[in-house]
Amino acid sequence: MTSFQRREQLIEVGRSLFATKGFEAVSVEEIASSAKVSKPIVYEHFGGKEGLYAVVVDRAMQSLTVALNASLEESSDHPRRIVERTALALLTFIEEHTEGFQILVRDSPSTDPSSSFSSLLGDVSLKVEEILDESFKRQKLSTRAVPYYAQMLVGLTVFTGQYWADRRKASKEQLAAYIVNLAWNGLSRLESKPVLRFEGKRNKAKEQRKPEHRAAPDTDAQRSDAVDPVEDGHIEDGTMAGTDDKAASAEHSTEKDGIGEG
Repeated sequence: MTSFQRREQLIEVGRSLFATKGFEAVSVEEIASSAKVSKPIVYEHFGGKEGLYAVVVDRAMQSLTVALNASLEESSDHPRRIVERTALALLTFIEEHTEGFQILVRDSPSTDPSSSFSSLLGDVSLKVEEILDESFKRQKLSTRAVPYYAQMLVGLTVFTGQYWADRRKASKEQLAAYIVNLAWNGLSRLESKPVLRFEGKRNKAKEQRKPEHRAAPDTDAQRSDAVDPVEDGHIEDGTMAGTDDKAASAEHSTEKDGIGEG
C-alpha cells in the first residue's frame, strides 16, 4: 500500500469511528487497530487524532459547501425552484456522505469555528435572506422579519435532514417534496403583519377581562361583543368564512412571481 493509499484508508477509518462514537470517544489506539497499523503510522500522517479529525471535517465541509452554494447560485430563478433545489442538495449530501454529515452536525468543540457546520449554515442563511428580501419587496411585504424567515427555512431543512439520516422511510425526492410543501405553501400565503390570535400578552389580557358568566345579550352591540368573530371562525383575515372561492381566487390572481406565486 502506498503512502497515499494508507492516508486515505486512515481517513475512511477515522470518518467511520468519529461518526459512530464522536470525537472524544475515539482514541489513536482504536484508529490504528481498526486500520490494522501501528500508532506511529497515524502520528506520521496526521500528527494525532486531532489532525485526522480536522481532515475528515474539512472534506465534508468542502463537499457540502459546494453543493449548497451551487443550489443557491441562480438567485434569479423562481423562489420555489430554489427551495426545491436546496432541499435536494442537502438530502443528496446526506445520502452520499452520511458519516460526514453525522460528524458535522455534532460540531465538536475542537472544530475551527470559522469552518464549522454552524458557520456554514450561517453563510447559507445569509444567501437565503438575500433571496427572500428581493421576493418580499416584490410582494410589498415588510422585510423586517426576513432574517428570521431565512433561519426558519434553513433550520427546517437541516433538522429534517438529520431526522431522515437515521430513518430513511421516505425517498430523497419524497422528503424534499414534504419540506417544500410546508415551506412553500406557508411562504406563498404570508400575512404582511402576522399576529398571534389566541396566545400572547394581549390576548391573555383580553381573556382575563371577560366575565366568567356572561349575561344573555340584550342589544345588537352586546351580541356583537359576546362572540369574537375571528375566534369563532366566522371571519378569517377580514373575510367571511365560507365566502365564495371567487374572493380567494381574485386575491391570488394579483400575485406575481416570487414568494406569493404557487
